[in-house]
Amino acid sequence: MRLGSGTFAAGCVVIEVLGVALFLRGFFPAPVFSGTERQAESPAPEPSAGASSNWTELPPPLFSKVVIMLIDALRDDFVFGSKGVKFMPYTTYLVEKGSSLSFVAEAKPPTVTMPRIKALLTGSLPGFIDVVRNLNSPTLLEDNVITRAKAAGKRIIFYGDETWVKLFPKHFVEYDGTTSFFVSDYTEVDNNVTRHLDTVLKRQDWDVLILHYLGLDHIGHISGPSSPLIGPKLSEMDSILMKIHTSLLSEERGALLPSLLALCGDHGMSEAGGHGASSMEEVNTALVLISSAFERKPGDVRHPTHVQQTDLAATLSVGLGLPIPKSNTGSLMFRVVEGRPVREQLRFLHLNAVQLSKLLQENVPSYKKEPGFEQFKVSERLHRNWVRLYLEGSNSEALVNLGAKVRRQYLDALSMLRLSLTRRAAQYDVYSMAAGTVLVLEALALLLLGVPQALSSRAELDVPLLSPVSSLLFGLLLLALAALHVVVCTAADSSCYLCGLPWLAAGGVMALTAALLCAGMSALTRIFAGGQCLTQTPPQSTSRWSELDLLSFLGTVGHVLSLGASSFIEEEHQTWYFLVNTLCLALCHQIYRHCLLGDDCAPQRCPHTGEEFDGVAVALQGKRAGPEGWELSHAPKDPSSLEALRGPKRWMVLASPWLVLACCRLLRSLNQTGVQWAHRPDLGHWLTRGITEARFVYVFVLGILFTGTKDLLKSQIIAADFTARTVGLWEIHSGLVLLAALLLRPHNLPVLVLSLAVQTVMTQFIWRPLRHGAAAVTVMHYWFGQAFFYFQGNSNSIATVDVSAGFVGLDAYMEIPAMFLTAFATYSGPVLWASHLVNFLTSEASSGSALRRACFCYALVCSVPVSVYIVMVTSLRYHLFIWSVFSPKLLYEGMHLLVTAAVCIFFTAMDQTNTKS
Repeated sequence: MRLGSGTFAAGCVVIEVLGVALFLRGFFPAPVFSGTERQAESPAPEPSAGASSNWTELPPPLFSKVVIMLIDALRDDFVFGSKGVKFMPYTTYLVEKGSSLSFVAEAKPPTVTMPRIKALLTGSLPGFIDVVRNLNSPTLLEDNVITRAKAAGKRIIFYGDETWVKLFPKHFVEYDGTTSFFVSDYTEVDNNVTRHLDTVLKRQDWDVLILHYLGLDHIGHISGPSSPLIGPKLSEMDSILMKIHTSLLSEERGALLPSLLALCGDHGMSEAGGHGASSMEEVNTALVLISSAFERKPGDVRHPTHVQQTDLAATLSVGLGLPIPKSNTGSLMFRVVEGRPVREQLRFLHLNAVQLSKLLQENVPSYKKEPGFEQFKVSERLHRNWVRLYLEGSNSEALVNLGAKVRRQYLDALSMLRLSLTRRAAQYDVYSMAAGTVLVLEALALLLLGVPQALSSRAELDVPLLSPVSSLLFGLLLLALAALHVVVCTAADSSCYLCGLPWLAAGGVMALTAALLCAGMSALTRIFAGGQCLTQTPPQSTSRWSELDLLSFLGTVGHVLSLGASSFIEEEHQTWYFLVNTLCLALCHQIYRHCLLGDDCAPQRCPHTGEEFDGVAVALQGKRAGPEGWELSHAPKDPSSLEALRGPKRWMVLASPWLVLACCRLLRSLNQTGVQWAHRPDLGHWLTRGITEARFVYVFVLGILFTGTKDLLKSQIIAADFTARTVGLWEIHSGLVLLAALLLRPHNLPVLVLSLAVQTVMTQFIWRPLRHGAAAVTVMHYWFGQAFFYFQGNSNSIATVDVSAGFVGLDAYMEIPAMFLTAFATYSGPVLWASHLVNFLTSEASSGSALRRACFCYALVCSVPVSVYIVMVTSLRYHLFIWSVFSPKLLYEGMHLLVTAAVCIFFTAMDQTNTKS
């Protein structure tokens, strides 16, 4: 079966997308959870030895009312640092001298809102899949504090981020949700919460009040943590906290129990203003527990201590007199119960340890060998002895010492149990990962084996899938894979995604794997048999790689190898900046060699054009090919060669690489990205402040609109000289440019302007004069697309994704449009350069099969890094930075492959249109 190289490449990329999706499903582990019913069992009784203890019920609540004031993106230094001292004086007083306990709560990545709310209320460790669910949160089915409180008859009121309403749709007796994704609003979104306070604080018909303020997070997304808007917002939050605390204190006078006010953040804020990754600024959040129960003695200095964010679930449960959620992996914040009697302290610690040990038993088959479980059993035995002495009425020093020892043992056991459960959360579905990796590598192998035919003049490949040998081999492989599937699924100790699929779906995956393997073996057989072997090239050929060919190969290999180091992933933008700058210098060398030295070895003839550009010579001496048409036109050197250019055109050709270099250097200064230097000032910060700078933005917008309108009018005026397809492509490209101008941040509009300028310079003064081939032009477009991805301020951190772009022009949350707009804004650089590549190749008089070759090369240069990176991530899955560095990059690579699939399908569609015309 013969296929065009573009169609073949598009099919391979689609298969790789399926393989990557299957790999991701196995790579990101299922969360540690409890499968038992919430009401299935009663609380564990107090351990006893000898005398029988009658304490079999849950301890009574510690607080009569609980108010949770969650300030989105409240990182620790906003409260405990200089900003807190300056803008939050009342909170600072409570932290330093008042009745409070202060903590720095560490949030595990991904540091986005919905997974963090789950962690706060369930105590479990959400996975990276919750990054996607963050855009449209489903109902929370895991055991959690809110569900337990409602079951216990607690009346809960909520105001703030509507994510809570989606997670807990029938749990609140009163609520008012606000939309969290309109980040340009940082005033009304908080006023809509505060407007309820005066009324609700005077009422007595509630037990738990939850307030989620979004304004601080929105300011961070707009202008970062150094914005002048941060201070007034912190002052606003401080005044609200003072109002709540004052009201609670006035009500406590006639109450039997004190109340609790918890000030916390769901995640922090990076130096760029975003969140989602694992920098210290993003994971360290402030947590202040305020209650008269924590009254301190004179001279009692309490410094903030570090805890895990998941510890709040167990602490709130104890404070409300509720069972600890069964999926909780956190431990009780012991400072909260430090003032209680020793028996209550040990009872609380024992309940927490029993819950963690049961969770460990459900998720770890060899739980008895875990150090945490052994430590728990030792603590329980000591606890029994202490209870026996206590019930016997002993008040000796031995009882006090034993109580302190039991407490230390429990705290150590809780720490080790939590560590064991955290390690369990990193277990992978290796079978699904292996199946996805095989699919990706098979597709890559087919692309590499198809290079000789795909880059030939006909740009077609013979895929022998229907031959008798292939059919027999396919049947045998399918049987072998089915047998392997049965063996793996039968012997699997843990859940496996592939094993849970219906046989029809799993059989489809196995059939695809067998078919690709057959195709690859057939291609290898033909090559070694000599049918399509490159050795058929005549031995007298003087074919050799050019400097650009060598640079493209070495640059691609170097970039792929760099993905094995976490530091290179964090600073990948530096790799692409280096490659683009090196490419510009290589082009400069090539131009100067031909213009000034008159090199006899003229550049290779461009296979996508039959025109002459000002009489430039297009010969490539000695290049010939085998039977599939590798031969390029061998033409004598035209007298009007590149050396003969005169006037402004010659100077523009000579200056064009330096112009591109200057643009790239300017763009590097526009957005500091990565990790090491993200906090340093850049031009983007300057452009986002002040009225004068905003007027510059308006000028950029008008310039882009003028450019798009001019292109559209020009395509209509000269339509007689171009096909309708060419005009339509330029209209599509102009529309994409205008869409990017609408979605990008104002300070990023220069990125778009300079991108268009670089495309124009490269087209008019480099690609056309030097007659580069379709493959070389494609690689250059790909490199520049990647560089402009980072010029926008993107990185391999989730924190740099601008979610506000997904809500431009929307007055309500719509999932599909929001996801599309966010993805386009993030990948506008690669998309616009791919669109320009199509337009450049189709704008020539006789493009031939250039689109097929370009599609194949584009798919190949994208597939190699993705395929190799999947293998690297598999081997590095127990690396220290696997979740903070390698995993976010894996998500980016998967999304980039999806964009590449869309580009290749577009290439193929244009090629089919060209073939029919």
